[in-house]
This record gives sequence, C-alpha cells and structure tokens, in this order.
Amino acid sequence: MNNSNTMVLDFEKNIVEIEAKIESLKLLAQDEDVDIAQEVNRLQQKLEKQVKQSYANLTPWQKCQVARHPDRPHCLDYVHALIEDFTPLCGDRVFADDEAMIGGIGRFKNISVVVLGQEKGRDLETRMKHNFGMAKPEGYRKAQRLMTLADKFNMPVIAFVDTAGAYPGIEAEARGQAEAIASTIQKCLQIKVPLVSVVIGEGGSGGAIAIATANRILMLENSIYSVISPEGCASILWRSADKVKEATEALRLTAQDLKKFGVIDEIIKEPLGGAHRDAKTTIERVGDALLRNLKELLPLSGEELKKQRNDKFLAMGRNLPD
Repeated sequence: MNNSNTMVLDFEKNIVEIEAKIESLKLLAQDEDVDIAQEVNRLQQKLEKQVKQSYANLTPWQKCQVARHPDRPHCLDYVHALIEDFTPLCGDRVFADDEAMIGGIGRFKNISVVVLGQEKGRDLETRMKHNFGMAKPEGYRKAQRLMTLADKFNMPVIAFVDTAGAYPGIEAEARGQAEAIASTIQKCLQIKVPLVSVVIGEGGSGGAIAIATANRILMLENSIYSVISPEGCASILWRSADKVKEATEALRLTAQDLKKFGVIDEIIKEPLGGAHRDAKTTIERVGDALLRNLKELLPLSGEELKKQRNDKFLAMGRNLPD
C-alpha cells in the first residue's frame, strides 16, 4: 500500500494519520535499537480495517474525488507497463501534434495494437505539456488517423480514457472542436477491428466518448463517466458550486450505475484503498481485463465487429432500469 504525499482526501485523513505513525516507528527503529514489530503489526491491522471501512460505501462525490486523485496511474503509466516496443505516432497531418492525446503502435501480450489515450501529466510542467488531458481538434484528428491505420493493417485498438473533457478554448472551437469529436465517434463506429476502451480516471463528456465508442467499455471501480462534470452540472442546474454533491448524485456517473444502465460492459476492481494506493496491481488487473476482452473479440469478422459496436450504441437508453 503506497502512501500518497500529493493529496489527502477528506475521508482518508484517519488512514493517512495511521500511515504516518507507522512510518515514524520505522524511522525510530533505524535510529535506535528498538523492537517495533509488534506495534507496527497492530497499526497495520488497524490501517487495513480503516481503509476497508472508508472505502466500503463511498458516495458518488467521494468516488469522483478518487477518480481525480493525482496519484492514480495515468495513460502513460499503462502504456509503459503493458505495451512493448511502443512507438509514438504524432500529428494529425493537418495542423499540429496534440500531446493531450497519446497515440502509437506496439505489442500487447504479443498482439500488435494501436494505442490511444488521454494523458493529464503529473506535475505542473507535464500538466502544461499535456494540457491537463484536454485534447484539441488536432488530438481527435490524430486519433482518427491512427484508427484508420489500425483498420488498414488489421490491428486492434486499445484506448485509455482519462479527461475532464475536450479543451473548451476559443482556438479549439475555431479549429472545429465539435466536428473533430463527432468525426472521431464516427470513425470508431466505422472501423472493422476490435476496439476496447478503459475509463481509468475521468470520462468527461464528448472528450471521452470520442475514443470510448468501443466494442467493449471497461471502467475501473472508482472511475467516473458522465455527460458533464459535476461542477458544470451544478452551475447550470442550480447556479451554485455548493450543489456539486447533489449534481454528482443526479448524474449517475459511477461505474456501478453505468454497468446497471448498460452503458459499460465491465467493472475492473481496484486494490484496497483505490488505484492511487497500488498502481502496480491496478495496471496488472487492467491488463488482464484487456487481454480477456480482446481474445473474445479477435475471432469475430470485421463486419461482425462493426455491427456489434453499432448495435450496442443504438440500444443504449432504450430499456433503462428503474
């Protein structure tokens, strides 16, 4: 279990306090000849119990906070861990390269694949470089170019979704943001190779669905996927940022709700305490889920894959549970 030094969520304060006590005892043992094994073991048991209690019944707003945690594994973490010989492919061949949208080719479990994903960055420098994971039109047009490449060479597409939404700036709108997103969704529906998307953090609006119009949509247990951010919803419906928790409840953006509605296909269980506390195990579980789904899709013909994908999205919303 990793101790996060970046951000402490409100409901994690007791957890962090116990972790700090354990670290203090370990430091004390280094400086003095003190047997701390029994006390550390007691605190470890207390820590595990506290984590289980804290994460047993998270509210939608708490899940939203976990989904946005800066220590969660990001797109490039999955790429570096799961994709061998990854070769980035840059540019949309029209305007520029967009580093918010990662794209390239590589091998996943000895399967040649095209990889797409949104990268938020870790610190101020990399967040600025990747524009906080908010792609501009050239990012979506790059995604279209790479999906066309995947279709041509019969390579499955894996997409890692993690964005608050497409970039809303004036220059993005001037270069056709809405058209770029719509065309990317259309491209997702047209290709005749397996397309599997995983929501690893935030799945925000059209910025997410542009690369999540897939044969299989997977979500990490504490990730979120919604038509608008809770803050945006609160500002529109209640005209007040104070109503963000109510907005989060109303949006039904958790993986559990979306699985029930048939919007997604599978929930990937996170390690105890969330993905940000054990990135290695999280990435391994995502890799296992991707491989299992790809193996189920690979035997299908191109026409079957395309039809399945189109039928899947046409059926959404027709028979919602109460």
